[in-house]
Amino acid sequence: MDINSYGRQLTNAEIDAKEHRDFVGGLWDELGLLQLRFLRERGLQPGHRLLDLGCGALRGGIHFIRYLEPGNYYGADINASLLEAGRRELAEANLADRKIHLLVTDRFEVGRFETTFDFGIAVSVFTHLTMNHIVQCLVEVRQVLRPDARFYASWFEAPAKARMAPLTHDPAGIVTSYHCDPYHYAFDEIRWMADLAELDVENIGDWGHPRGQRMLAFARG
Repeated sequence: MDINSYGRQLTNAEIDAKEHRDFVGGLWDELGLLQLRFLRERGLQPGHRLLDLGCGALRGGIHFIRYLEPGNYYGADINASLLEAGRRELAEANLADRKIHLLVTDRFEVGRFETTFDFGIAVSVFTHLTMNHIVQCLVEVRQVLRPDARFYASWFEAPAKARMAPLTHDPAGIVTSYHCDPYHYAFDEIRWMADLAELDVENIGDWGHPRGQRMLAFARG
């Protein structure tokens, strides 16, 4: 399923040159640490089981894997080459023995992990998805959330529904659109998508993202 351009497979030479760090958006250390800090502030403990959806080359995963007890990190991504790059990053960080679980899927099939989760996170994923793909993602995620779990997802917020004009987001000047990648959505549209997936949603808003992405929290009703 061709969701966006992030399915392009990187070559071994590109991975060796660490081009995967730029491929997933750069800000490697800053955004990785931000994710861990955010979830720890929200209650993530080493004994919790975490779903990292759209984990890519483990920009955040490196920090989660170091923090969590072995076996508690589950990462899913559309791009097999990025997961391979992530494995190499883990080896370089002396974390290859942490019993992680990685899954390649282009349909958000996180039920294939055959477990449930205390926390989930998807950073810079909804920013590249159409509405129907977001709904599909939420439906799949709902099936694996424990009753008191939270699934956090970043997105570019629009000030009104069906905002057709482009938007520029401070502080990085990222320009988003209603009809092409990267996308923006109003919270009312996010809430409608959550309703379709039978999830509650909270607009957390600013969480310190350097490119102006906002944060959502989804939970089972």
